[in-house]
Amino acid sequence: MRLTVLGGGGFRLPLVYGALLGDHAEGRVTDVVLHDVDSARLTAIARVLADQAAGVADAPRVTVTTDLDEAIRGADFVFSAIRVGGLEGRAADERVALAEGVLGQETVGAGGIAYGLRTVPVAVDIARRVARLAPDAWVINFTNPAGLVTEAMARHLGDRVIGICDSPVGLGRRVARVLGGDPGTVFIDYVGLNHLGWLRGLRIDGRDQLPRLLADPALLGSIEEGRLFGAEWLRSLGSIPNEYLHYYYFNRETVRAYREAERTRGAFLRDQQAGFYAEMEKPGAPALATWDRTRAEREATYMAHNREAAGAGERAVEDLESGGYEKVALALMRAIAHDSRATLILNVRNGTTLSVLDADAVIEVPCLVDANGAHPVAVAPLPYHATALVCAVKGVEREVLAAAESGSRTTAVKAFALHPLVDSVTVARRLVDGYVGVHPGLAYLR
Repeated sequence: MRLTVLGGGGFRLPLVYGALLGDHAEGRVTDVVLHDVDSARLTAIARVLADQAAGVADAPRVTVTTDLDEAIRGADFVFSAIRVGGLEGRAADERVALAEGVLGQETVGAGGIAYGLRTVPVAVDIARRVARLAPDAWVINFTNPAGLVTEAMARHLGDRVIGICDSPVGLGRRVARVLGGDPGTVFIDYVGLNHLGWLRGLRIDGRDQLPRLLADPALLGSIEEGRLFGAEWLRSLGSIPNEYLHYYYFNRETVRAYREAERTRGAFLRDQQAGFYAEMEKPGAPALATWDRTRAEREATYMAHNREAAGAGERAVEDLESGGYEKVALALMRAIAHDSRATLILNVRNGTTLSVLDADAVIEVPCLVDANGAHPVAVAPLPYHATALVCAVKGVEREVLAAAESGSRTTAVKAFALHPLVDSVTVARRLVDGYVGVHPGLAYLR
């Protein structure tokens, strides 16, 4: 089976390859094709993968290319993990937004809109190429903003594109662990949009154990979300929000922490990864060890500004492990390729799952996966406060898609202005001006 990875020079790719190395089942992935527009990054990551494969007799064969059509043609699965504009683009997204006093995170608020506006046209081109060159392939999308990009690609690929994210996986794992459940067997009642969802129940042997967690302040304080949001707020919600909801519930505090920080998250990652790739240009550099060291630092500093704003302290040692998106991707490919049914939290078209959204809206929800793809399970309606956020943000996503398709600057302003974390139409106009000024990829907005 052939897997093509778009964004194959990306830093997190060794996580995916590591999961593939552990799969020795019949029908597994035997060929991995890495595609990237940056040949130096491709070479660096290929070196890390070679170190990982050392001593593994049946390791998947790795080839690299900068030719997109060549990469796609003949693929069984296409894993999309591109970053349009690179980490310099992410740093600019943060900088422009913070100058206007609003959030610049890469998937939430103004930064997420800017990232979406320059990513959607590229993702749509990829979807069209896959439909033409590999019509039977399944696309697994990890490109952020994951829900928005998956919805854009679904307009050309239908249900053959499925979005994944490691945030719900990490949340479910943490909650299952403190409740004494096996993360691999519990059922997680989780629903929302990507980076905008709530864990509303966790069933162990058929019984919902979430009320036990919410009733125990000490137990709540032992998980990252308890320290981030506070036990009192979680009890009042009656659910455990995705960590990205901290940007909404504690927006003022987070923006202040971001503005006071020496470097934003994007700037930190830009500088850190520049150091990694520069080190990898040295022929004698130990590839895997260098990557491992860099990854550990990256994980330790994840959402550091939010934890600072909440007074949550450093990340717990057990939370420094990978979020698990590579395991989700592998489980998804196995279930589709071998019709070995699995239940996974994925980004898929809504159908009739959430009545407040139309059928084509991509949502994040538990799905039953088989050879025919991912099928969202029935879920209870969201409470009004969550429904309001979901509908507002989905409305913004639709304006982003409309702006990307039409090239309308006016529609782009509307997308910014309607977001719950942008408080002024005037600010929205200045944001569009600022982003067009720093991103050549937004020159299409007229």
